[in-house]
Amino acid sequence: MNIEGISAVVTGGASGLGRATVEHLVARGANVVIADLPGSAGSELALRLGPKVRFVPADVTIPEQMSAVYDAAEELGVLRAVVNCAGRGGTVRVVDKHGEPGPLDLFEHIVRVNLIGTFNVLRLGAARMAKNEPVDGERGVVIMTSSVAAYEGQVGQIPYASAKAGIVGMTIVAARDLARSCVRVCTIAPGTFDTPILSRFGPEVLEGLARAVPHPARLGRPAEFAMLAGQIIENPMLNGETIRLDGAIRMPPR
Repeated sequence: MNIEGISAVVTGGASGLGRATVEHLVARGANVVIADLPGSAGSELALRLGPKVRFVPADVTIPEQMSAVYDAAEELGVLRAVVNCAGRGGTVRVVDKHGEPGPLDLFEHIVRVNLIGTFNVLRLGAARMAKNEPVDGERGVVIMTSSVAAYEGQVGQIPYASAKAGIVGMTIVAARDLARSCVRVCTIAPGTFDTPILSRFGPEVLEGLARAVPHPARLGRPAEFAMLAGQIIENPMLNGETIRLDGAIRMPPR
């Protein structure tokens, strides 16, 4: 699929991986709607990038808000691509240091944002794309974001790892389900990337994370995630696949 001229939605698009994806798609000629929380930098980013970009505040778990995002995207052009980068982390132990069971409410919230939110973005976006006229045999593509935690979740990541594993499991099923609509589905599973979520760590911790990556021995760059998202959009044979983008890292237990 040619990126130039399409309309795209990027959730979590105000920062980190999402922001880099917005910038990449706009540079390639797409019209983009940034979906992110009201307190994000989405409005400022849209203003900086110009008239091809709009910001629509939205929580990915709320159908009405995501429907408004897709309405805005269709005002910009035919919706052909969705990249879901929205998500959150959080630490939950099965049993805490006091011997008490881990908090169920936090587990549920993290799974809701990461997994339920991803399905909400997928189902609503795919329904819009299914009504498109096909171009070169396809109507659109949805790209979801998992994590290497889906495979090697570390201690304390149980809700995050569970949700991200759910996204991996969703990918091939969704691709097969949407084949009749000529809508492709792929997932990117990034490793340790230099995003604002790591800003709470000091230089020594960041250097240790970088050294753990076999090659290149550094943190991933958001632009590299965005590059892969663009390549998935452009390559019609990429479908039903979860692609690890991690420099060959395999995460230790903690």
